[in-house]
Amino acid sequence: MRWPVSLALVLLCVPPWSGEPRRPLFTPALRVVARPFVPAGGWPARIGALEPVGALTLSANEPEFGGFSALALHRGHAILLTDGGLVVRLRIAGDRLTTLRSESLDEGPETGWSKAARDTESLAVDAASGRAWIGYERINAIFRYTADFRHAQAAAYPPAMHDWGVNSSVESLVQLRDGRFLALREGRPRQIGSRPALIFAGDPAFHDTRVASARYLPPSGYAPSDAAVLPDGDVLVLNRRWRFPLTFDTALVRIPAAQVRGGALLHGPVVARLGAALGHENAEGLAVAQENGRTMIWLVTDNDGAFWRRTLLAKFRWRG
Repeated sequence: MRWPVSLALVLLCVPPWSGEPRRPLFTPALRVVARPFVPAGGWPARIGALEPVGALTLSANEPEFGGFSALALHRGHAILLTDGGLVVRLRIAGDRLTTLRSESLDEGPETGWSKAARDTESLAVDAASGRAWIGYERINAIFRYTADFRHAQAAAYPPAMHDWGVNSSVESLVQLRDGRFLALREGRPRQIGSRPALIFAGDPAFHDTRVASARYLPPSGYAPSDAAVLPDGDVLVLNRRWRFPLTFDTALVRIPAAQVRGGALLHGPVVARLGAALGHENAEGLAVAQENGRTMIWLVTDNDGAFWRRTLLAKFRWRG
């Protein structure tokens, strides 16, 4: 009986793990459940350039569900990206929602053990191939992934993004109609005025892709949180404003396609304000899709890891 006693003594003397905790992961058993969401007072007929179609409150059978920072629509699937390097793919048909699968970005910066190494904040998905570009905050990098998100194909750490900060970096990344990419820096909390933007002449995950600098001017008090492209090439930018304690306002800005060039100040009119319509939740993801010849605008909110906050997935017809 000496060896069990010796082993117990060793275990008692070894200090507990005190390093950075493992980032949360979803299991293959993840199942997302949807319930209809209607804002207080009901849906208005129009919200600026948007006509509400409906919204869902999403929950799941795993406590870590939520924290979504970006959204893409590809071949009828909604792709939701968390700020911890996790991807959830859903099929939505009418009022039916099916969980297709979830993935962890195992390949990427560093080892991927910690959440800080997988602070994924922006997503662009190529309509033809399904390949995905993901913007990493804190590390200030852009990685390109295979369509199933299982392998990183290329990565770049653009020098122009080196000083974008640890919590104010590439919050928006969008592929333009002509193949260029636009990246917007979120900026500091309550920052006034414009913030940096980068226009990549091609694949932003290649270190030698030509980059032009620009500036983006959001509505006063707001910061950009995502962007998407309309069928005519104009860029929609999702902007949010935080108010104490945990209330958010949302504004959509339309930037003319001709304005997106090096040296430009990117700005445009507010085409919709959605704070109350989204229950004043934190809207972080924006996507544009075509359905039967009509343009649809999708938004997803981030519950910031708080179980009492809602994760909303909302859909609107574009009437701009």
